[in-house]
Amino acid sequence: MKHYSLILLPTLECNVACDYCFERKSGDALSLDNLDILIEKTLDYLEERHIEHLTIYWQGGEVMVLPPEWYAAACERIQQRADAHQIGVRHCMQTNMIDYSERWNSVIFEIFGGNVGSSMDYPNRYRRKSGSSPEKYTRIWEQNVRLAHEAGIEVSTIAIPHQETLGAGAERFYNYFVEEVGLNSFQINTPFPGGEPNQVKRDLQMDQEQLSRFFIDLAHIWLERGYQQGVKLGPFYELLHYFQGDDACILCIWRENCADEFLCIDARGNVAQCDCWVTSYPDYWFGNIFTANSLSELIRTSPARQRFLKRPEHLIQHEDCLDCKYLTVCHGGCPIRTFTTYQDLLRKDPNCQLYKALFQCMEELAASRYSANVKPRGERALSASF
Repeated sequence: MKHYSLILLPTLECNVACDYCFERKSGDALSLDNLDILIEKTLDYLEERHIEHLTIYWQGGEVMVLPPEWYAAACERIQQRADAHQIGVRHCMQTNMIDYSERWNSVIFEIFGGNVGSSMDYPNRYRRKSGSSPEKYTRIWEQNVRLAHEAGIEVSTIAIPHQETLGAGAERFYNYFVEEVGLNSFQINTPFPGGEPNQVKRDLQMDQEQLSRFFIDLAHIWLERGYQQGVKLGPFYELLHYFQGDDACILCIWRENCADEFLCIDARGNVAQCDCWVTSYPDYWFGNIFTANSLSELIRTSPARQRFLKRPEHLIQHEDCLDCKYLTVCHGGCPIRTFTTYQDLLRKDPNCQLYKALFQCMEELAASRYSANVKPRGERALSASF
């Protein structure tokens, strides 16, 4: 089944003011009438490509700035149009959880399958509401995650490491999310200095050897304490499956070419590769879906998109990626992490050293787990084909 992903930003307004945020905020919000236009052009594009399934990732801004009733109406309209095109649609929500309350529960269960994605760091030093402290933000977030758990909602979380994270160590990091917050699914991402520069973003550039050690320590802790209990910790969970020869959903930063698999549209109709590009870098917009005759034409004629399409070949010709045994899993890494570090799209990811160390670690752990035939709770034993 061919699949495509749409990162949809129905609002560019946000209720918090995190120090390292890359987005340019505004009060723009997507009307339901404009949503109809956006979705119809997207579905036409998918039908032309014989794509049978679409996943919509609702992000912001902050998605909960809009009321739950808006999403109920929006997704009903989307479903009607998708049915007419015979395209399946799945919805995912990414929220900071600061405005969460029980009024969201019915929408979360009916539209988002009882799951939401969120974000939090350990320790939290940079996430805050305007004029408030990270400590207060953390208390609100923890309280709302507990309320969601009590309602039966599964909350997954993305964490961004910083220097104090490395100082705290992998065990304290793991214990916070699993033992204290009670998460069964979370992910650690590498930071990048996107958007307007500031000192916090500059400080997020960490030593690759220290960062690699932290990631590897975390992978071992997860395998020893969480894997068999059903805890999913990305990107280790996905890499373990990959190196055991199973089907694996590798993170977008390591896709063969992200320009072929997803795009992002904001509340004003601007189209770009992902939310990082559409909210921060107008020179890399592909165009506007409301003014274009079709999404197909917009994508086909976009000079900005051509830069993304050319990147893999350029890396093979001008970087040392061809000599790397992990090229087929990494593909040169993430364009936005590259661009925000070097102001150049056509270079390999600045986290190359970290990725190599992580891939080697997970390859070795996968081999040892396969030989022991260890499986997580609730899953069949992982099969491998080498």
